[in-house]
Amino acid sequence: MHINDKIYIAGHRGMVGSAILRKLQTAGFANFALADSSALDLRNQLEVSEFFRRKKPDHVFLAAAKVGGIFANDTYRAEFLYDNLMIQANVIESAYRHGVEKLMFLGSSCIYPKLAPQPLKEAALLTGLLEPTNEPYAIAKIAGIKLCDAYRAQYGSNFISVMPTNLYGPNDNYHPQNSHVLPALLRKFHEAKIANAPFVTLWGTGTPRREFLHVDDLADACFYLMQHYNEPAFVNIGTGEDLPIFELALMVQRIVGYHGTIQHDPSKPDGTPRKLLDVSKLTGLGWKAKINLEAGIQAVYQEVKDKLNPQASLTS
Repeated sequence: MHINDKIYIAGHRGMVGSAILRKLQTAGFANFALADSSALDLRNQLEVSEFFRRKKPDHVFLAAAKVGGIFANDTYRAEFLYDNLMIQANVIESAYRHGVEKLMFLGSSCIYPKLAPQPLKEAALLTGLLEPTNEPYAIAKIAGIKLCDAYRAQYGSNFISVMPTNLYGPNDNYHPQNSHVLPALLRKFHEAKIANAPFVTLWGTGTPRREFLHVDDLADACFYLMQHYNEPAFVNIGTGEDLPIFELALMVQRIVGYHGTIQHDPSKPDGTPRKLLDVSKLTGLGWKAKINLEAGIQAVYQEVKDKLNPQASLTS
């Protein structure tokens, strides 16, 4: 990328998109084509095509998506599949039609089979059945990867894909039902501390293992790969380290300063037993995560704790 190139970040107000925007601004980029969902419905093909015709971006980061945790994924299955398919197809097609130099599609580690060997290598894609609770979202993301590869194969488009692990950081979603596990835990423990509640209930058994990457590390990796990676097939982005959900809960409890107990609700789903990315391809390309998990969570909590209370409307 050249410093004066025009860059479109689809989803620039979300956690991932805003982190990419911050990274680019810090690196000196200032020529952006931006539009939030009130100005541009990415599910509408005509609107997207007209946006690309007018703005003529040189580079595109496709970070827009309908996202959520286990509850949201399993409840809004049609929306998660339809919305994400339409967003991806419209942006990728318009990028091709309007001569975008390079596009990066951001997927999700949920694309991997539920019982794939750990750590998850890129080659494990489509080798087994998906986790049922987030299957619609995963299928949409797999379609996005394949669409980028297809446009590369048929049209020679320089479209690449990256698959981040579980993310956390500024602009996360703290909705009580629709958030991912880490922001959900921060909210639960903070509200329990404020209310002096005797216990916090943890969904499932607490035994599944998860990997967590600070979104600023993800943005740094995306910036690096946008400049150095130009090949078919996607790249995992993660830390290469994971921990059980129960250990994560204990870490969050310590950071928040909550002194009650933790109870388990085994009637709630655990999701995939383990989801650790193999990041050897990424490290081989010259990039490695830098932000320590506990330090990263501590920084996030300091930023949002004043808004995390039962009356707050911090839902997106």
